[in-house]
Amino acid sequence: MLRLVLILGLSYLLGSIPFGYLLVGIFRGEDVRRSGSGNIGATNVSRKSPALGAMTLLLDAAKGFLAVQLASRISPLPHDGVHLQRAMAAAGLFAIIGHMFPLWLGFHGGKGVATALGAFLRLAPQAVLIAVIIFAVVVLLSRRISLGSIITAALFPSTVWAMKLSNDPGVLFLIGLAALLIIARHHENIRRLLSGEEPRFSLGGK
Repeated sequence: MLRLVLILGLSYLLGSIPFGYLLVGIFRGEDVRRSGSGNIGATNVSRKSPALGAMTLLLDAAKGFLAVQLASRISPLPHDGVHLQRAMAAAGLFAIIGHMFPLWLGFHGGKGVATALGAFLRLAPQAVLIAVIIFAVVVLLSRRISLGSIITAALFPSTVWAMKLSNDPGVLFLIGLAALLIIARHHENIRRLLSGEEPRFSLGGK
């Protein structure tokens, strides 16, 4: 049990590393929380610098992946498939929570999309491939990244179940909880979407 608590604690601390905040602070000398949406994630960072936005996306995904990988290596639970999947899913969830509520920034963080991408890439890579396709289609049709994130998160648990990557209620619950948290963190975007005020991004510089 102590090792499991250690895994979850380390996963949270990994997730709480605010890469977007650090990168903008180091390379631009600015606080990314004071511009754009005020978010520390890749989308807002890219408004300052596309290159830093890409780095933020990769690093935020990497911390989710690493948390799940760590759980797969040192989990005290029996390595019999289901129990290991539960430990990995829990580690991914705590990494996402860490990104959303980072200790270092007064528990005010990002929305967890990139961290979830990395975590679930390690846990259920086939479902992530489908999720990326869904995200791309929604964003291209709507030109709203937030809508793509919300719909993809909402469909991800059922994608895992439909592809038979896990039929365990515990694993599906943890994945579903992560999806609900991501959707909840988009509450301001949802409000703007419903009122028609959510901005679209431009294609081809238009």
